[in-house]
Amino acid sequence: MAGTVNKVILIGRLGSDPNLRYTTGGTAVVQLSVATNDRVPAGEGNWEEKTEWHRVVVFGKNAENCANYLAKGRLVYVEGRLQTRQWEDNQGVRRYTTEIVAREVGFLGGAGDSAGSGAAKAPQGPPKSATGQRSAAPQQSPEELPEMSGPPDDDIPF
Repeated sequence: MAGTVNKVILIGRLGSDPNLRYTTGGTAVVQLSVATNDRVPAGEGNWEEKTEWHRVVVFGKNAENCANYLAKGRLVYVEGRLQTRQWEDNQGVRRYTTEIVAREVGFLGGAGDSAGSGAAKAPQGPPKSATGQRSAAPQQSPEELPEMSGPPDDDIPF
């Protein structure tokens, strides 16, 4: 194999407000707790919602933007890589943690958007990343998507 890939993409909700700190060198670091949901079989034809929690670390200007504009419940897009760290605690026990080191954090939904807000909001154009730039691909609401012109899925020969 010519190379390897370490890439993670998540869309989820923040479980708590961002935790901003600074390194001794002055670099901003924010920790995010992001929840994603999945429906899994629960037996006898029933389904249940399963929540997975992800530790996300953001550095630099992106971290400061996250601390300034994100809050618990906000929907976010995270793109980055997996990293596992190890350390020894006060009792000398070796500990491990796996986290996502974010390259990009996009702020989805409106500023007041949270898991508890019952009102659905219309898309406000492409999401802004933590750097304040809009993504290149325009987003469309389902009403604006073109009709499918190909054969139905059951006519595909594979």
